[in-house]
Amino acid sequence: MTSIKPTSRLIIVVASLILIAGFFVPLWQILMWAPQYPEGLEMDIWYNNITGDVKIISALNHYIGMKHIEVGMFPEFQYIVYIIWFLIGFGLLAAITGKRFMVWLNAGVLLITGVAALIDFYLWGYEYGHNLDPTAAIIVPGMSYQPPLIGTKVLLNFTAFSGPDLGGWFFVISFCLVILVIILEKFFFNRKKA
Repeated sequence: MTSIKPTSRLIIVVASLILIAGFFVPLWQILMWAPQYPEGLEMDIWYNNITGDVKIISALNHYIGMKHIEVGMFPEFQYIVYIIWFLIGFGLLAAITGKRFMVWLNAGVLLITGVAALIDFYLWGYEYGHNLDPTAAIIVPGMSYQPPLIGTKVLLNFTAFSGPDLGGWFFVISFCLVILVIILEKFFFNRKKA
């Protein structure tokens, strides 16, 4: 089996260890603006908590029939910590073994985890935005309030934005570093050897 260069191993170690930041900074953010909130409202999603203007957003959402936002509605918070540690450990294992197939596996694991997280968030947003209380104070026939998966969306008089927060970007950077190693190993180091 082909081994990767020491430089590649170092990059994989860095790519793995920067995921530790996911324990200390928010992974995802949802921002909302409206005429009555020109300064905006913010909700930060951590690996085990939700912070920011959660009470205000939850109260506003309740008027249109959405459930109150609380940590208990996210069972994912019970196991995300293990997923992050697994990603860190798997990346370090790839660096220690130094085998190219492990680097490819590492990239695959990171990609699958990211896609699974986005699917999970989409499904939560769909349920949250469509399963409305029929006795809500404000009912707009045919209207649903699913937040955007990524990007901006107008919901009534609110503009909502959803996207990675600092911790989420560390995961993106980690994946990009692993892809960089694959490119270096395939195109640069091989050519150098030839």
